Amino acid sequence: MELTESLKKVFTATAKALKGSDRRIFMAQIVKALDKGGQRRAERELGWHRRTIRKGMHELESGFRCYENFSARGRKPAEYHLPNLLNDIKAIAEAESQTDPTFKTTRLYIRISAAEVRKQLIKQKGYSDEDLPCEDTIRTKLNKLKYHPKKVKKSQPLKKIPETDAIFEQLKQVNKQADTDERVLRMSVDAKGRVLLALLSRGGFNRLEIKALDHDFRPDEKVTPVGVFLPQYNELFVFLITGSVTSDTLVDCIRDVWVKIAARFSLVQTLVINQDNGPECHSRRTQFMHRITRFADEFQVIIQLAYYPPYHSKYNPIERVWGVLENYWRGSLLDSLETVFHFAKNMTYNGIHPVVEIVEKTYHTGVKLTKKAMDSLEKRFERLLGLEKWFVCIRPTPT
Repeated sequence: MELTESLKKVFTATAKALKGSDRRIFMAQIVKALDKGGQRRAERELGWHRRTIRKGMHELESGFRCYENFSARGRKPAEYHLPNLLNDIKAIAEAESQTDPTFKTTRLYIRISAAEVRKQLIKQKGYSDEDLPCEDTIRTKLNKLKYHPKKVKKSQPLKKIPETDAIFEQLKQVNKQADTDERVLRMSVDAKGRVLLALLSRGGFNRLEIKALDHDFRPDEKVTPVGVFLPQYNELFVFLITGSVTSDTLVDCIRDVWVKIAARFSLVQTLVINQDNGPECHSRRTQFMHRITRFADEFQVIIQLAYYPPYHSKYNPIERVWGVLENYWRGSLLDSLETVFHFAKNMTYNGIHPVVEIVEKTYHTGVKLTKKAMDSLEKRFERLLGLEKWFVCIRPTPT
């Protein structure tokens, strides 16, 4: 057989595309076709190693193939031997994480070290010290799950009230129970900062040449995104509020979401609502407590309010979604309600698009109950002793 340049290219390309025994037998067949001196010619003109050719000739003539066990090569990752490891690390880190307060990245910053996560895997999840990989490997897994440690000055809370640690401990228990009990559904609720509708620079970059006004000003048109997030399912509902955000606004948003999803969660008897104890929704806000109690009665569900402590709102799960949204539309001009709507609708969080609605209803501010009415309503609230402002249970009145 004459080895033309075109044949050489075909033979070498084919050999590269094959692996293991298939590749060696192909080489042996070509060498055999080259006849006398074929091994030397193949080595010289095709660049094939003589030892590989001989091994292929042996397999071809004997009929026995040597199969390589490629999958057995190298070290297996820790999660191969411990299939629940990543989920367990995530469960521990989740309660300790907060969003980048600048919203410039979607990273989650954790308060505990890799060494502490390893200790908690032993303490909480029942792993033995011998089973677990080393601290460096745990650190690698945390980074893989996007829990990145980093010094961010703004992530340091301005203040820390005496109850902060106790509130976080209780939040861990309440949220964990909600996430593991099919009769309980957890919602994370929050209003994002107002979006000014104008040709204003929001920082960031864009591949297109976009020009903003050289001076920022406060335009008349603005919109406030209010979100209801289901952490267990990564589902987000965004309401673009054109007017004021009040207690009524927040409860209407929660109600709207529950109407949409209640049929899917027929076993749910309790709604755990994570919030940041802001002025429109804290547990001493008379109109909010009045409306959320009416909600409990209307749908015959138990409401468990679980608030994050002051200056720690970034730990509320929905803040992670706001970080993704801010990152998504950064570098764009949000000059109209329609633009904001389409950006919010097209973003994804963990591969899922949110449900987005525009709410143009007018909400009146300053609505509140009389002291007498609130005193009567207060009798229905089960406040946690010592943390009365932060954890409130409201049971529905039977119909």
